[in-house]
Amino acid sequence: MNQDPGLASWLQLTLTPGIGAAALRGMLRQYGLPQNVVSRKPSELAAHLAPQALESMASAQVRDAVSRALDWANGAGHFIVTLADAAYPRALLETADPPALLYAAGRVELLQCTSLAIVGSRNATAQGESNAENFAKAFSEAGLTIVSGLAMGIDAAAHRGGLAGPGSTIAVLGTGIDIVYPRRNSELALQIAERGLLISEFALATAPAAHNFPRRNRLISGLARGCLVVEAAAASGSLITARTAADQGREVFAIPGSIHSPLSRGCHALIKSGAKLVESAEDVLDELAGFRRSGYASTTARSPSARDTQPETENGLLAYMGHDPVDVDALCARAGMSAEQVSSELLRLELDGRVTALPGGLYQRLEKGERR
Repeated sequence: MNQDPGLASWLQLTLTPGIGAAALRGMLRQYGLPQNVVSRKPSELAAHLAPQALESMASAQVRDAVSRALDWANGAGHFIVTLADAAYPRALLETADPPALLYAAGRVELLQCTSLAIVGSRNATAQGESNAENFAKAFSEAGLTIVSGLAMGIDAAAHRGGLAGPGSTIAVLGTGIDIVYPRRNSELALQIAERGLLISEFALATAPAAHNFPRRNRLISGLARGCLVVEAAAASGSLITARTAADQGREVFAIPGSIHSPLSRGCHALIKSGAKLVESAEDVLDELAGFRRSGYASTTARSPSARDTQPETENGLLAYMGHDPVDVDALCARAGMSAEQVSSELLRLELDGRVTALPGGLYQRLEKGERR
């Protein structure tokens, strides 16, 4: 994709401190393209901008920032997509606050694909991460592009699942596109830049800041036809994304969980308020009216389900664990075993990859093939 010849003007306006989204849209409505805006006399722009912003527009600081952004955009696989570009995602144009431009690294054509957002807890359980990855893979195989926020937990699992299918994945960053946060996801970010797409509305070198992550959530939901929440506490940031999705007219989906798990409460609250309860990939695909599944029926023998359990009859301690988190005392009572016997058996099962330890002295069984 060739960069817009007027890109420097777009950058000058978006990189000037004090020029907010509303002021920028007002000037574009009145004067047209950014090159028409920046060519106006300061007295003409005074109705839209504060004196400090007018002064900053022509500053060396802004000129240097524009130069750095243009240099970045000349790198292989790097793009800056403006509202005037054909590559700008149509889905974001339907939202109330589309960013004036997006920094993008990777397969920029994914911005035009039909997408599904998958979000959830950073402190996810092993079961939650497994659900997110398996569902994302099924959706990607059906032709949907998976959108998430590159956070630990559910987001990372969703990106891995998206990369496993042809739909691939888009990671929306809450930092500058040249910064990976959290650092533990650096390898995943590299894979996404190679086979998917990284995007950010924030200027290069923008460091992690708490107020930027809720702001980027509107892009996660805005890019997608719907938003699936997999594990969320009652005060989870994922619920912000879900509420934004509903406000944007997107479908909202949630996977239910144990009534005893704090990470199920957010999903249960969404379901109570009208989100569609999801037990299988078909529950989502059937709701996305007009979406055509790309070879889904022939390539996917069996859709993942949140209800999947061990197929064989379990023996020993696993037979008493169920699928909810449980502590040693409860297992002693159920199995009629001593604490020493239960602890020894739990250690063996943990080493075998059949059980995982959770905070608070709880244990939970893992399904076969599940990541620990």
